[in-house]
Amino acid sequence: MFPIFLKLEGRRCLVVGAGTIAEGKIRGLLQAGASVEVVAPAAVPQIQDWFGQGTLNWKPRAFEPRDLDQVSIVVAATPSREVNTQVFREARLRNVLCNSVDDPENCDFYYPAVVQRGDLQIAISTNGRSPALAQRLRQELEEQFGSEYESWVAELGEVRNQLFAADMNAEARRKLLHELASREAFNNRNTVQRGRSN
Repeated sequence: MFPIFLKLEGRRCLVVGAGTIAEGKIRGLLQAGASVEVVAPAAVPQIQDWFGQGTLNWKPRAFEPRDLDQVSIVVAATPSREVNTQVFREARLRNVLCNSVDDPENCDFYYPAVVQRGDLQIAISTNGRSPALAQRLRQELEEQFGSEYESWVAELGEVRNQLFAADMNAEARRKLLHELASREAFNNRNTVQRGRSN
């Protein structure tokens, strides 16, 4: 597996199926800024609401291979293994990456379990072998990486931008950035912030 974080903003992504499982996959695509197309004869209320609000486009009919035209990725999330397999095969013919929910053999990529703290994302994958283990590890990491990481990462990003804008030796900049991202710097920052709040 090749782990990447994919920029989907503005890209057309197809979801075949509009049940509760598809709803979760769609939510993630929308949060990433994707342009979401849904194809399914019927849809759960949340997906109907998104359609009514103009958040996504829903075609209330069965999947057709032409639905994959101009698509970046596709998620097959129907209750029919046959339909999901068809979507995967048609996607392969068009070099479109496909995730077929709960069917590792018909997947080009998997949805990881994700810990998100602002711009900090920690993704966990078991290569489809044990989503339950990935979820348990996510819960443990959520406890380890609390909400304070969101503001810290934002601060580190601002400092990084300032340092790259300054006329500075590249090696000195690299060393300083690593020092600022150290555990010691994080602990010192939190100690100072706790002192201010008391």
